[in-house]
Amino acid sequence: MDTTKNMERMAREQDRQVTEVVNREESRLRSFIRRRVPEAADAEDVLQEVFHELVEANRLLVPIEHVTGWLFRVARNRITDLFRRKRPERLDDVAGTNDEGERLRIDDLLPSRVAGPEARFARSVLLEALEEAIEELPDDQREVFVSHEIEGRSFKEMAEQSGVGVNTLLSRKRYAVLRLRERLKDVYDAFREAGGR
Repeated sequence: MDTTKNMERMAREQDRQVTEVVNREESRLRSFIRRRVPEAADAEDVLQEVFHELVEANRLLVPIEHVTGWLFRVARNRITDLFRRKRPERLDDVAGTNDEGERLRIDDLLPSRVAGPEARFARSVLLEALEEAIEELPDDQREVFVSHEIEGRSFKEMAEQSGVGVNTLLSRKRYAVLRLRERLKDVYDAFREAGGR
């Protein structure tokens, strides 16, 4: 019984200490990050990651001698990670650009709707294959892919709603795109070779 009370008291004390540090350092840390990260949403994500690491370190009883220095060091590392990370891949990115330098979209890759019966057939087969390939994705990858590509939701929005970290969502999306590319490559190549466009 005493052990349980002691653990509860220690947990409350840890929470109080973390809250105190967050209240004291949040403004300075946010300014530090914001000066280095152009997108406000990305800067906020970095800030949240830093505080998440503080909570985890505190929970695991990792000794931190100089909390302020530690926070800024973690922030620098998270900023570096942000810039190293590849931006999330979209299926549209596969297409590249046309002769005028305009970005091609998925619709541009599909045979035209008005190019005759063969093109319409090819388009329907490709769309059906895409739907099947999306359905074959693992649930977590499919959810992120559909939310980002089809519903147009941001990773930050998805993270807030699901409680899953942005990095995890980015990773799931990347794996989904790679699987879809692999799954659809043969179908698309067959139509291109046959002059389906």
